[in-house]
Amino acid sequence: MPRVFTQTFGVVGGILEREGKILLVREAQRKGPDQGKWNHPAGWIDVGESPIEAVQREILEESGFTFTPKYLLGVYSLARKDIEDEIGATPHAIKIIFIGTISETSNEKIEDDVTEIRWFSPDEIYGMDNVTLRDLDIKQMVKDYFGGKRFPLECISHTVARK
Repeated sequence: MPRVFTQTFGVVGGILEREGKILLVREAQRKGPDQGKWNHPAGWIDVGESPIEAVQREILEESGFTFTPKYLLGVYSLARKDIEDEIGATPHAIKIIFIGTISETSNEKIEDDVTEIRWFSPDEIYGMDNVTLRDLDIKQMVKDYFGGKRFPLECISHTVARK
């Protein structure tokens, strides 16, 4: 399905922590503005897909880990004015970010849009700039995570209307 940036769009992602470090993935966008930048495992919600199904799929695809959501960290809004001229529009994502548990090991099969996964300390992430980190709102997510923000998954409701 083509990606269109003329309206806001839904993204899900996870803040994955192990031993005080956060997992980030390196973007492999071919000729894209975020090529080589670090991001948390995240992606678009497919039409008809629940946010919980979407985050489980995205984290598996981008990290190889099986993810079980436990909490909602928050809903974040990010308008990417920094790449507006490159693509002719302002991408504006509404991000639903989850916290949960992951499998002990990765199945090591990750999608082509990720070249590397690595664990970073919060200070390493806070020290990244927009040349290194895909979206600077990730810093706020990490602060919120370590600050103890948690909301119940029941905050999210998903309905598919039938004819």
